[in-house]
Amino acid sequence: MLRVVVNSTPILALGNIGELDILRKMYGKIIIPVSVYNEVTAKQDTASKTLSVAENWIEVQSIENREDYAMYRSRLHSGEIEVMILAQQTPRADLVIIDDMTARKTAEFLGLPLTGTIGVLIKAKQNGIISEVMPVLKKMENNGFFISDRIKQMISEKTGETF
Repeated sequence: MLRVVVNSTPILALGNIGELDILRKMYGKIIIPVSVYNEVTAKQDTASKTLSVAENWIEVQSIENREDYAMYRSRLHSGEIEVMILAQQTPRADLVIIDDMTARKTAEFLGLPLTGTIGVLIKAKQNGIISEVMPVLKKMENNGFFISDRIKQMISEKTGETF
């Protein structure tokens, strides 16, 4: 089974529109750090409620080495820091799902396999888990998830769908 470590934005973006199950269908089980769990459950919103019923396939893990935390502190938030540390623990993550650009650059620097929420959706369409990406993206955008025009164009090219 793949070891997939996920940050809060994919959980919030998909959970708040009722599509969190895409992650389960894609990966079977995902891992989130304690600070991501705390961030997602801090609000009593749809994502928080969805997360509580998804706990049989979402594993919350603590980081093993707190000293590593200080190394990332100046550039990343606590959830992103813990994602990086968990992803590097043995066994290393097979995939990290994170959207923040600074965190993505850090993951790339660390040599971690990486995708974002949009990448998950494109792959879900390719795997037949969802039939279209754009309706999911429109719901995410209507719920506050920002997607630039350049990214929309790239998604249209990859999926053959129009936004």
